[in-house]
Amino acid sequence: MEKYFIFLVLALITEIIGTVSGFGSSILFVPTASLFFDFKAVLGITAVFHVFSNISKITLFRKGINKNIVIKLGIPAILFVIIGALLTKYVPVKEMELGMNILIACLAIFLLFRFNKPLKQTSQNLYLGGAISGFFAGLVGTGGAIRGITLAAFNLPKDIFIATSALIDLGVDLSRAVIYVSQGYFPKEYISLIPFLIIVSILGSYLGKIILKYTSEKVFKYIVLGVVILTSIFQFINYFSSSANT
Repeated sequence: MEKYFIFLVLALITEIIGTVSGFGSSILFVPTASLFFDFKAVLGITAVFHVFSNISKITLFRKGINKNIVIKLGIPAILFVIIGALLTKYVPVKEMELGMNILIACLAIFLLFRFNKPLKQTSQNLYLGGAISGFFAGLVGTGGAIRGITLAAFNLPKDIFIATSALIDLGVDLSRAVIYVSQGYFPKEYISLIPFLIIVSILGSYLGKIILKYTSEKVFKYIVLGVVILTSIFQFINYFSSSANT
């Protein structure tokens, strides 16, 4: 019981950070959840949690959604998340965990050096960003930062940025949740977590919205990137120490 309480507190923190940063909570939620559950269960729990999280964000930030971006970024993301999710059945868990750690570390370093250098505003970048973010979301559980990098190029207002990203992510998470659950990645003993995950998603999104009103996004994103880098380092240490003990 204590394990679940700590997990939910940490999930709330990742949801707040994910809302404020605009990258979504998965980049921190996946490695955090992997401390408490086996990795395939983490994929299932993350997908289910994010469905509620995205619904909360769409409701709270409903000031307009860029339909053009949703179509061009969202459709490739949904198609490739299905491919990535199906591949999890064949890729060994350890390799998926290592892939997740490498992806998170590379994204954090990339964002740190490219913070003020957004991608070009092209349809090709939207298609590519959607495909890459969807594939990694399906395979290793996190792709929101890649989608965030792509969306950042279009200089959307905060509310529209978050709502547009959440709507795309909703399609991505619904798609992979169906595949994960059908493959047994969401064991029955975790069903009792669902009501608490709903509460955490709503509360975290709401608190994130409040913080956004009073916090410089630039400063906060640097803080988030620092947390992401530290998370990836910790996960690398955890991965190699567990490998050494097996």
